[in-house]
Amino acid sequence: MKEKIKVGYIGLGGRGLNVLQENFIKMEDVEIKYLCDVLESRMQLAVELFEKDGLPIPITTTCSDDIMNDPEVDAVVIMTGWNTHIDLAKKSMLAGKYTAIEVGCAYDLQECFDLIDIYEQTKSPLMMLENCCYGRNEMMALRLVKEGIFGEIVHCRGGYRHYLPSEDLFPERAYNHYRAHEYVNRNCEQYPTHELGPICKCLNINRGNRLMKLTSTASKSRALKDYVTRYLPEDSEFQNVEFKQGDIVNTIITCANGETILLTLDTTLPIPYYSRDFTVRGTKGCFEEDRFTVFLEGQTEDFLLYPGMKADEVFNKKQEKDFALYDHPLWAEYVKTEMRGGHGGFDWLVCRAFVESVKRGIETPIDAYDTVTLMAIAPLSEMSIQKGGMPVSIPDFTRGKWIRREPPLQTKYSLDEIVTDPDTPI
Repeated sequence: MKEKIKVGYIGLGGRGLNVLQENFIKMEDVEIKYLCDVLESRMQLAVELFEKDGLPIPITTTCSDDIMNDPEVDAVVIMTGWNTHIDLAKKSMLAGKYTAIEVGCAYDLQECFDLIDIYEQTKSPLMMLENCCYGRNEMMALRLVKEGIFGEIVHCRGGYRHYLPSEDLFPERAYNHYRAHEYVNRNCEQYPTHELGPICKCLNINRGNRLMKLTSTASKSRALKDYVTRYLPEDSEFQNVEFKQGDIVNTIITCANGETILLTLDTTLPIPYYSRDFTVRGTKGCFEEDRFTVFLEGQTEDFLLYPGMKADEVFNKKQEKDFALYDHPLWAEYVKTEMRGGHGGFDWLVCRAFVESVKRGIETPIDAYDTVTLMAIAPLSEMSIQKGGMPVSIPDFTRGKWIRREPPLQTKYSLDEIVTDPDTPI
């Protein structure tokens, strides 16, 4: 087991800088040996973070090959835009590095098969840094599922309900976010991984179960054109474009063991809140993130809202009670520490899960098969929408291994079993 790992860090945009500053740079067992970005100005911002903390300054480069060709680099963290994730991941895995990629989807299925081919050829682990798999709510639900408290799981639901035009699509800054161009050119379920990642772990996807087929339907596209007309300058590059992305996309997935999954993409119509709508429904109870978390038939009381009741007060009281009863052991330990990282702490946990895998030389808890399964949803939904909502088969990227897999990880970061592991640090 390595005491310290050396990392090449690629992509220093808004998300890349944030994850670096709030997570990797604070880990004493991680040495950032390289910083890489196509813009020197972004690398300088990153260098200033190291100078501020009095840390050794990494090597800066605009060429990712410098990282791939360095035998001292143990792992590569890819935080670039969606359109470069896969090519960089291929290079990293072929170089024999542990590889982490930020969330995002593939453009076609061949990219997914290419990643699996390289993984099976090199055995270089690949992990999507899907932080929501380590959310406190999601991990509590995972524990209740694995312990059979919800009974047999029948249906799951999730979504990405987040109004993006002013925040991520057309922000008031010197450059446009690359996501806007995705919405110009594609009509699909563009961002399924936040909800689908935790759902897949609850349903044992790629370990005794798999996604079989999906059907997607998209509404008309009106909201972004309307927003551009009202709020963007007349000389904006988006004034005369037609956006392909439907304002609402609903995708229904069926699984080999009979469960169904409903995903909703809802990012362009005005909405007053953010929600992933993470929901797990079983024969004995359910978890609903947007309402009152855990409900067990015949056991849970005071779970309904009545006129005059303040939703936030009721929700917070119920949630506090649920955590006391059902918290995942990882979170029960984590809340007693100095919680760090973004998004309420689960950025830290997903990064630690990756780092601990590299240090131990073991598989990652979100592995290559999980990663490409999540990445494939966009092109598959695009096919279904183009065919008027016709069902589309989801490939078995495990090539039959989902029926008989190697034993799951026995560390506290495992997402396939509930493991109490006091020896591995957080």
